[in-house]
Amino acid sequence: MDHLREELQELNNKLLEMSSLVESSIALSVDAVVNRNEDAITTVIRNELDINQMELLIDKIALQLLALQQPMAVDLRFVMMAIKINNNLERMGDIALNITQYAASLNETPEPTPRVDIPYMAKLAQDMINDSIDAFVRRDAELARKVLRSDDEVDAMRDLMYSEIGKYMEEGANRVHPGLEYLFIARGLERLADHATNIAEDVLFFVQGVDVRHNATAIDD
Repeated sequence: MDHLREELQELNNKLLEMSSLVESSIALSVDAVVNRNEDAITTVIRNELDINQMELLIDKIALQLLALQQPMAVDLRFVMMAIKINNNLERMGDIALNITQYAASLNETPEPTPRVDIPYMAKLAQDMINDSIDAFVRRDAELARKVLRSDDEVDAMRDLMYSEIGKYMEEGANRVHPGLEYLFIARGLERLADHATNIAEDVLFFVQGVDVRHNATAIDD
């Protein structure tokens, strides 16, 4: 039993290590867009390799736990949650990498930026990610529910950005390409929020045994 506890703690610690790396890459990807920071792009590319290795290690630990320790009840739910969170974190890392690639493309164009508040939308998504990880660490169901409720604001901000970017692209053919890059960035930020929502849903299932997927009325129960 002590060995099981040790392995569960190791799994927990590796997830936190990976989440820290992913959050760093997301912040750097936003900096790459807003400040045209070439160094940030380089660091995100380097982080992606570490994130991929972490994903493989966490999956290995989780699968070994399932095969060799045969956890039950709450321990089994934790391992299953860890596998799903691991997958969401890796996809967040991929999105951060994609955003830096769009940033690198934008660095090659002199066109002015559209009237969109990327830092604000990024902050909304980053706050959701931070809260979803904190909810996992603290086993906090209410904080997880807060994350789910925050998703509507990110979606509304995405729609506003899409509208403004569309107007920007209509101002000239030379703005179509950078406009598309900004559309992809806005979409990426929204997808980050979606993955934070996925983590919050997993935390709720782990803590309370409640499955809120496709069930909006259960969010505020």
